[in-house]
Amino acid sequence: MGYWACGLLVLLAGAAQAQGEAAIMKRAADLREAPAESARAVAALAAQSPVTRLGERRGPWIEVRSGAGATGWVHMFDVGPADGSASGGNAATGALRGLTNLFSKSGNQRVVTPTATIGIRGLGAEDLAQATPNMQAVGQMEALRQGERQAREFAREAALATVDVPALPAAPRPASTGHAAPGNPEQAQ
Repeated sequence: MGYWACGLLVLLAGAAQAQGEAAIMKRAADLREAPAESARAVAALAAQSPVTRLGERRGPWIEVRSGAGATGWVHMFDVGPADGSASGGNAATGALRGLTNLFSKSGNQRVVTPTATIGIRGLGAEDLAQATPNMQAVGQMEALRQGERQAREFAREAALATVDVPALPAAPRPASTGHAAPGNPEQAQ
């Protein structure tokens, strides 16, 4: 009788997993046909509307089913638990969503896994190895770069004070094996 009960519990747990997990939209978002910002929108999901998380996840995108039964993809930062235990949409999650978009490509190109791991769990070495930055966004960031002269000018205008900070102690060198590391001939004895 005990084996029968265990078997029934396993079957019921598998059926519950196949049905998905109840969730709620933290902010209004489009339900996408594919896991990419550039994918066609299938439906509009309002903030606080119920969805069901399905098992599939690709990078920062999760597959969900809307209350109307439409299935598609939404950004993981736009979805929260149905019990409301997570905070609603705020500037921090919006910024994290933007950060993951930095590492994705627009257009009909393949989906790229982001290299930023802030708030994103489950990235493996293979995901990181296959990640490709969005070079247009990198160029935009580079355009915002400031030199030492601009930084000193900003500090002067903002009345910031100079503070000397002692250097960190040097890290101990690893024990030498007598073989040079590639590109480091000084390591050989």
